[in-house]
Amino acid sequence: MGESVSDCDQGQANQPDIKTTSGSSDEIDLRQFEWNLVVRQTRLEDFEALIRIQKKCFPDMETWTIEQLQSQLARFPEGQMVIECDGKVVASCSGLLVNFDDSLEWHNWKVMADGGFIRNHVPTGDTMYGIEIMVDPEYRGMRLSRRLYQARKDLCRQKNIARIIIGGRIPGFHKYADKMSAREYVEGVVDKSLYDPVLTAQIANGFALQGLIPNYLPSDHESAGYATFLEWKNLDYSVNPNRRFRRSVELVRIGAVQYQMRAVKDFDEFAKQARYFVDVAGDYKCDFLLFPELFTLQLLSCLPSQRPGSAARALSVFTPQYLELFTEMAIAFDTNIIGGSHFVVEDDTLYNISFLFRRDGSIEKQYKLHITPSERHWWGVQGGDKVEVFDTDCGPISIQVCYDCQFPEVSRIAAERGANLLFVPFNTDTQLGYLRVRMCAQARAVENHFYVAIAGCTGNLPFVENADIHYAQSAIFTPADVTFARDAIGAEANPNVEMVVIHDVDIELLRRHRKQGSVTNWNDRRQDLYNVRYHTEHGTRDI
Repeated sequence: MGESVSDCDQGQANQPDIKTTSGSSDEIDLRQFEWNLVVRQTRLEDFEALIRIQKKCFPDMETWTIEQLQSQLARFPEGQMVIECDGKVVASCSGLLVNFDDSLEWHNWKVMADGGFIRNHVPTGDTMYGIEIMVDPEYRGMRLSRRLYQARKDLCRQKNIARIIIGGRIPGFHKYADKMSAREYVEGVVDKSLYDPVLTAQIANGFALQGLIPNYLPSDHESAGYATFLEWKNLDYSVNPNRRFRRSVELVRIGAVQYQMRAVKDFDEFAKQARYFVDVAGDYKCDFLLFPELFTLQLLSCLPSQRPGSAARALSVFTPQYLELFTEMAIAFDTNIIGGSHFVVEDDTLYNISFLFRRDGSIEKQYKLHITPSERHWWGVQGGDKVEVFDTDCGPISIQVCYDCQFPEVSRIAAERGANLLFVPFNTDTQLGYLRVRMCAQARAVENHFYVAIAGCTGNLPFVENADIHYAQSAIFTPADVTFARDAIGAEANPNVEMVVIHDVDIELLRRHRKQGSVTNWNDRRQDLYNVRYHTEHGTRDI
């Protein structure tokens, strides 16, 4: 049992330099703002990068040799992983499989890791033994260790491995060693009265403290030589691997922000407010976080007063900063963000665009398709011409900006293309306007067997014509059937109160409902009587 772990990448990040670019009236190139974050298997050519990180993380420890890495990759390549950020290796982990046996020397890192050669790896073993996790100090604060732990858990589920065991450092102990014992210290960390940069993160990642090991790494003066014995159990583990196993749930956690509009003095103040909500989503391990439509209008308080049409176009000047901020936050807090929507000028045309910021650093966009009379009158907004369905690490999703969800044909197209989740950022001024969005969102959930999340703004912006008052009650809706929430509402906010609602939805339950629900709306369409004809750049499709 044991894993030599570098200081956790929680807390304040020492972020690498963020890419910047100037704004343009042409269609913005999202590739300028994207980060490329990839979790993959370690390769032999990563050796120099691994040594570089190891020297930063463990300056007093002997580094790996090329022979050790070759041996690890030859025996258990799936268990050796790295994270790349824009092509640069910035984090890694290594491990092996063994059979769980109380007589094994879990307390002896060198024995269990075979001095780094892992020649004791058992391909059919039921236990993953974590040797090491390390994160480049320049990239801490981006929750990279969480991604590596998650990759290990996914591997255990794929290979039907019962557990992961690790030995973790407690680098905060040296500050308390003259006041309490190591046992008292770790108990304080477990009950959250104390914080340890490694143990706190490991517990947050689902590991349970099973014991305390003295003289684990005598050279680790910060931990006073101690290590923790930690275990994560795979609840999907099947004792009989030959028996057909079916996953019973496939949970996706969604957060929806009910955002209070207020004047801000500059973009940094806006960014501070937005970061708070994404931080919350990261703490709760949300897979998606939805912001409201046009919540960036509060940035108009930073600009000189002007007529509505000019003001809306002026807001586009913040687009580069907005894209940089949300791309960085999606990576740093490990959540896919639907960034509400924002006014963008492309080829001298004003669009209302919702951006998807994936947690791997990539970006997509959905133009608002249907423009309300007031948007057209006050701001001169033009509609887009394509229904997008985006692939994510939680399956395909669709984004419909406010008014778009009031046109059922759009959701039919998204459903036909495989979307399971529909995100609706909205911005309404009155309760009646809000009810149009809510009722249509709930109808889309029933018609297409979707989960639908809606998020809107509250508060006031007296200086912004056509967006001076706001009414919202953000919510997450389910289909209406006995297997879902009693009232088909997974979660909902209190009206007009700034808050976040969070709810887990089960994609597997949705699949079963589509096939054998009390009603099967999608399958029971009368296409002999009607259909939806969708025009694309590749031709016309009938749905």
